[in-house]
Amino acid sequence: MIIESLKLDHFRNYTGLELEFDRGTNLFYGDNAQGKTNILEAVYVCGTTRSHRGSRDREMIRFSDEEAHIRMQIQKGDIPYRIDMHLKKYKSKGIAINGTPVRRAAELVGLGSFIFFSPEDLNIIKNGPAERRKFLDMELCQLDKIYLYNLSSYNKVLAQRNRLLKDYAFTRDADGLLDVLDLQLVKFGAVITDLRRKFSKQLGELIGSIHGNLSGGREMLRLEYENDVEEAEFPDRLRANRERDIKSKFTGAGPHRDDLCFLVDGTDIRRFGSQGQQRTAALSLKLSEIEIVKQSVKDTPVLLLDDVLSELDSNRQSYLLDNIHNIQTLITCTGVDDFVKNHFQIDKSFYVHTGQVETVSVGTAETK
Repeated sequence: MIIESLKLDHFRNYTGLELEFDRGTNLFYGDNAQGKTNILEAVYVCGTTRSHRGSRDREMIRFSDEEAHIRMQIQKGDIPYRIDMHLKKYKSKGIAINGTPVRRAAELVGLGSFIFFSPEDLNIIKNGPAERRKFLDMELCQLDKIYLYNLSSYNKVLAQRNRLLKDYAFTRDADGLLDVLDLQLVKFGAVITDLRRKFSKQLGELIGSIHGNLSGGREMLRLEYENDVEEAEFPDRLRANRERDIKSKFTGAGPHRDDLCFLVDGTDIRRFGSQGQQRTAALSLKLSEIEIVKQSVKDTPVLLLDDVLSELDSNRQSYLLDNIHNIQTLITCTGVDDFVKNHFQIDKSFYVHTGQVETVSVGTAETK
């Protein structure tokens, strides 16, 4: 899959913008806070319906405007698709594929795969479990409609249960309502846990060799999926924890508390790893993600790299750049020195300044 073009209207700091991309490496460079990341965010939103930043629709609409539009032309195999995303400040977003409105985000699943890699992802290992669950959810939601449906349903039921726990003392037959919600949590949670476990196993089979190459063979990385509760035990755990949940006003057990464990030579590097180990593991994770997409959908993803090179040492920079050939890539950076130094091919470059984007030749890019 490749992105052919992107058009923005009133998105973030862009009143209007039209871009055409190369099938290879597309570089966006310029000073900070000029709008480079906003372009990558627009691509990700249009392809997945959600922001990598977790932003709400209204936050992505240009200040003082009521609506924003993203239009992206992609090609999958020999078939062209146009995705239209209509963001509204006070209503749900509108989505259309080739001019035909779609009701659910799930209808975008399978159309394309997008991998976003930002400096924040380098902290995914040392940050809390929520970051690692976000990683699992963002990738699985793109690959599997069943996962997307069950995760969305689980989160809705979980929110209902937590509201009921807060209003327990004022709700008639609260225990009966909790019984119903518990059955739904168990139903959706079982699917989530099963698919996360399979995905983590597949990821673990790839990440060891990639990490070994990144570390020069000095370390062996192993990945373990830590589910908070086994599927068969979930109903009993909810029942046993009910009194505690009522007091805390929060559901204390379930897939919303799962985690991924990263072990280097038996040591849990989430807690005891060096910063270098954690960053190498995070890079291994993202590179493994690329391979999983290739295996799962029999196609290449679009890779979105947001100012990542500045956060990596020269060895990790080289390894990353050497492993993204033959993948359409959109990269942001403040300058082109790292690419020139590594003799990395740039197929198209754009200079971004104050919400304006100028297509420039690579030679010109080196001098700006």
